[in-house]
Amino acid sequence: MRVAHQQFHRVVALPLFLSLVLGSALAQKAQYTSFAAAEPVLASMPGEVPPALKSSGQLNAETWNKWVQGRDKEVRSRLDQGEENTLTNLLRLGVTYTKQERISYELLAKYGKDPKVNTLADNRANDLIRELSGTSLSPGMQEMRTFLESKGFNLKTPDGRQKVKAYMLANLARWRDDVARASQEVKVNKFQAFKDRGLSTDSDIYPDYTLEVHLKRMMEKGLLKRGSVRRVGIVGPGLDFVNKKFGSDFYPPQTTQPFAVLDTLIRLGLSDPNSLEIYTYDISPRVNTHIEAARKEAAAGKPYVIQLLYAPSEGWDGDYLAGLNKYWQTLGDKIGKPVTPISVPDSASGIKNRAVSVRPEFVLKIHPVDMNVVFQTVPLPPAQKLDLVIGTNIFLYYGDLEQSLARVNLAGMIKPGGFLLSNGALPGIAPTKLADSLETMLPITTVPLASERMFSYERER
Repeated sequence: MRVAHQQFHRVVALPLFLSLVLGSALAQKAQYTSFAAAEPVLASMPGEVPPALKSSGQLNAETWNKWVQGRDKEVRSRLDQGEENTLTNLLRLGVTYTKQERISYELLAKYGKDPKVNTLADNRANDLIRELSGTSLSPGMQEMRTFLESKGFNLKTPDGRQKVKAYMLANLARWRDDVARASQEVKVNKFQAFKDRGLSTDSDIYPDYTLEVHLKRMMEKGLLKRGSVRRVGIVGPGLDFVNKKFGSDFYPPQTTQPFAVLDTLIRLGLSDPNSLEIYTYDISPRVNTHIEAARKEAAAGKPYVIQLLYAPSEGWDGDYLAGLNKYWQTLGDKIGKPVTPISVPDSASGIKNRAVSVRPEFVLKIHPVDMNVVFQTVPLPPAQKLDLVIGTNIFLYYGDLEQSLARVNLAGMIKPGGFLLSNGALPGIAPTKLADSLETMLPITTVPLASERMFSYERER
């Protein structure tokens, strides 16, 4: 019986192992945007050309290549501030390490001015440092301690812990100012509201719901046909942990969007589950390593469990709330099965949660690629070009020039007649071979007016 069981295990595990090996063999590799590809963008946006390029004299391939590699390093350095923001959200919103009240945006605005809020922040910082100094940490807490140690902080001494506290509270004040600044920048251009902010790996299911509604509309209008989507790219798939909207720390770091997209494409009949492949494009080592680790566990037959959290509001539009709730209740049923979710602590009331165990064969359909979408592209032969590329809550971290370069880079990776989908409107000043196509708007609230949007850009045939 033991021999038979071992043979059965090998038969089951072999296809998963071969899938993992094959995925690695076909791995995509990014390269910097060429001067030939960037020149039309620079020519059409002279006012946006960076001073460093203007002052270099004659703009040519050599000066461009030097500049673009330097800018790539600068963009990647913004990940560090994104990690600081995650740590700050942990300080504001975490519930596993403290019994103190959470610091909402309303309370955050009073930090530094209201003694009660100052005391609250001080107490939460003490509790968080006590937790981070412990010996048995959750995955999220371990990531935050590793981040602090990488910056030279020492949690083992009283002096070291005091420096960590000062660092945390300084970041809390910076986040207060960033939020206030972003609220003003949204009024100017909400699709670039975070262009001066650190790159965050935050994610949630709201854009994924809008994606499903938008894809349905694309099918209704004949833009997409059943079975037509085989190769998909996701820019910035996210690695969620204490996100700024409704975050907490009772669930482990996880990536959700790749699985939500898989589920939607199969549910709508746009993709055959046997031939569908998804490539994620991100510059975050944490994101790419996390997905690769999930693939390795899937190759050993282990599923990937995702916690599906959302926080409904009584102020939401009735149709939006009903549609989102239905989406949340069925999300994942085409790629896995419901399992017992992590219980929501009383201190995080208002958050709803359910969990899905994603089958290993679907985890192995996701392939991480290190790529900076604004300054890099992946040269793909015609047979491997993408039918669909999705980028949500990612382009708002960049300005007009960078968004236009991203549009060019992705256009080269999308097959003729394929689409780029984004929940941010991208500038159409520069020639990019991606034409404006379809816009979907879902009202969330009427007073104040708020909505979720999705835009389609079609690759010229």
